[in-house]
Amino acid sequence: MGLIKKYYKLVSVLSVAVCIMAACTVSYKFNGASINYDKVKTISFQNFPNRSAAFVWGPMESMFNTALQDIYMQQTRLKQVRQGGDLELSGEITNYDAYNKGVGSDGYSTMAELRMTVNVRFVNNTNHAEDIPDQQFTASREYNASQQLSSVQEELVQQMIDEIVEQIFNATVANW
Repeated sequence: MGLIKKYYKLVSVLSVAVCIMAACTVSYKFNGASINYDKVKTISFQNFPNRSAAFVWGPMESMFNTALQDIYMQQTRLKQVRQGGDLELSGEITNYDAYNKGVGSDGYSTMAELRMTVNVRFVNNTNHAEDIPDQQFTASREYNASQQLSSVQEELVQQMIDEIVEQIFNATVANW
């Protein structure tokens, strides 16, 4: 009889422990954002114009602006407003250029590098200690110089934009 009482006591204790563990859950969101949503609720973006002195590829400006807004809308709970957000992002594409990287024995270029640089200004109107007055973000991609830039440009520009947008996101709201 004593063994049965011990068994029921053990089952009772385990049942209570399971109920407590089921009631207490911890959730983590690994998207990189560390935002105090009690204070920061909105974000505003100014258009990032393409001011590259080297050369301009028409679709790049809209591709960049869309990707920048998308990352904040997809990975945070911030509401986008036209102006005066708790967080404000502005800047410009300052460089977009192609460079020869390697020369073959025949004297012609074998590799080329496409490079993009974006200047960013970030204002956190709830905590100005986190403001970024001006910061440059750069990405580059190499491609075989025997290819026409027009045949690889869209894919390479999208890769560079994705990299730069992630850098900007991490610098502004991922305060690890």
